Amino acid sequence: MSSYIIEGGNKLEGEVNISGSKNASLPIIAASILNSNITRLYNVPNIHDTQITLEILKILGCKVTKKSDKIIIDSRKMDKTEIPEELMRQMRSSVVLAGAIVGRFKNTKISYPGGCDIGSRPIDLHLTGFRRLGIEVEEESGYIKCKCEKIIGNTIQLDFPSVGATENIMLASVLAEGETIITNAAMEPEIVDLQNMLNKMGAKIKGAGTNIVQITGVKNLKEVSYTIMPDRIEAGTFLCAGAITGGKIKLNNVNPSHLTPILHKLEECGCKIETQKCFIKLEAPKKLKAVDIKTMPYPGFPTDMQSIFVAVLAVSKGTSIIVENIFENRYKYTNELKRMGAKITVEGKTAVIKGIRRFSGANVNSTDLRGGAALVIAGLAAKGKTTVNNIEYILRGYEKLDKKLSLLGAKITLA
Repeated sequence: MSSYIIEGGNKLEGEVNISGSKNASLPIIAASILNSNITRLYNVPNIHDTQITLEILKILGCKVTKKSDKIIIDSRKMDKTEIPEELMRQMRSSVVLAGAIVGRFKNTKISYPGGCDIGSRPIDLHLTGFRRLGIEVEEESGYIKCKCEKIIGNTIQLDFPSVGATENIMLASVLAEGETIITNAAMEPEIVDLQNMLNKMGAKIKGAGTNIVQITGVKNLKEVSYTIMPDRIEAGTFLCAGAITGGKIKLNNVNPSHLTPILHKLEECGCKIETQKCFIKLEAPKKLKAVDIKTMPYPGFPTDMQSIFVAVLAVSKGTSIIVENIFENRYKYTNELKRMGAKITVEGKTAVIKGIRRFSGANVNSTDLRGGAALVIAGLAAKGKTTVNNIEYILRGYEKLDKKLSLLGAKITLA
């Protein structure tokens, strides 16, 4: 088990490049199955989740080659449709492979996925969508079997705008007969990125970024090269790191329009923000101010930024109230922040944070990916040494986090 050791108290200053998006990379890597051809991907982050996804593709029969900043996936000789259980259990996003596999081969067998324990994330919406496309779905002994003679387009109304379900249905219906319409679709930028990549491959999809996505089935797809969008959650994390340390930082390789709710809340906290097409500058005040936040599906405030903002607000002047509307189990990390002196009261989906002057360094444990990042952020602003354990969670979603923070002047080492 690895740890980050952080000596707090340094203002972050300088520039940092933001990596490609974790949440866009995984469905786009899955999409490489559909073209039965060669896919070249750029700006893929080198993190645990992408490594596992590529490992699954190799097991399924794809050839995967890494060349500097490029990943080449050759799916022409892919001949397996069952994903090993031990790999499925390592991350929840592996379920998105099911849509691509069943879309191409008309059958697949997967186990229930794993990932961070942040609350109930049932895949019922995925499976209901598959059934609406004429796919037989059988659930038995922890496994899910999907098979059909052909996939027929249909209208699918999602009970909740689930990102994963929207992506999985898109992947499953690209090669279907007829038209598929997803209503109450998720609107995240990562879904737009998936649409853009699939369309470049020869798919006919429109509407991503709105709540109605239309997919007109095509008979085949072609070779493609595609560059993954920047990671908006990594960008938000670094902005919060700059804010909590009273720093002045510039982020490169970002799309500010993807971060609108995050930027607004940082400005409410007292930060000065400047944006251009591909960069964001942040200058923090001497003391941050309390704000209230409600997490919502995009374009609302992202649930993935909730824990990171709680760390910031724990040392802001005043009392903040957070309402978590997406995942009911996402406050586990608050007990670890309390070990550092935070005053946080959680009741149901609401957290009340009374700002303290400063965190105190402590030995803390990551409980999930974003909760772990929140502890790192807190450690940067703490008095003394903080050891963040179980950073395997953090490595799932951040590329070279310690090295990037070090470039900005943080004292952080991997142990």
